[in-house]
Amino acid sequence: MMKESIEEALNVQMNRELYSSYLYLAMAADFEKKNLRGMATWMRVQADEEYAHAMRFYDFIISRGGTVSLHRIDAPPKSWKTPLQAFENAYEHEQKVTHWIHEIVDLAMNEKDHATMVMLQWFVSEQVEEERNASENVANLKMLGEKGPILMIDHHLGKRKKS
Repeated sequence: MMKESIEEALNVQMNRELYSSYLYLAMAADFEKKNLRGMATWMRVQADEEYAHAMRFYDFIISRGGTVSLHRIDAPPKSWKTPLQAFENAYEHEQKVTHWIHEIVDLAMNEKDHATMVMLQWFVSEQVEEERNASENVANLKMLGEKGPILMIDHHLGKRKKS
């Protein structure tokens, strides 16, 4: 059985991952409304990934005999001025998630909870990929410029598939 401090931290992170899913789904909806279907597809895949991340925490808590605690999920913003602003927001959010994951890793190390440390290693690696993808999208949008060929990058992002 895991310590209460670990269980609480994992539940908080599970709920943060659910918020992440909501955030990316809101971005997808905003892009749909703006007829940027490729960007909407990219964000929708991202939302699905974040939901899957939440379920990894859920399953781990259950497997360790813990209690899953579902909290209220705040509503994300409904729209962003520009695609660049949305992707910058996504990148900033992924940096926050990385920070939170690292805090839980530190807690697990302090509590000598080896099973949690092993499980969290997947998230540590995943966050490297998440930040890289988000920062690449920001860099590409900046290279194109706000009034540049946005439809070209929209088409490119629409090719993303679920993994």
